[in-house]
Amino acid sequence: MSSTAIATMKKMMESLPEAAQEQAVEQLRDFIAEMQEESEWDALFEKTQDQLIVAARKARAEIASGKSEPMDYEQL
Repeated sequence: MSSTAIATMKKMMESLPEAAQEQAVEQLRDFIAEMQEESEWDALFEKTQDQLIVAARKARAEIASGKSEPMDYEQL
């Protein structure tokens, strides 16, 4: 984050009463944690995207050639 953005956030936080500052910090912690998790999922998905494409093509080929059977959800 740029120092300008940090300075802006700091000014905004300082304008709030202390109780509201604590509440805002807690919400920011949760928001940042969610953003970090999303970033990790995006990175994992990007790493496996080629494998997913190969698996999807294989599944389509098996369906087209009649080598697949409908999933029996009762057996799961």
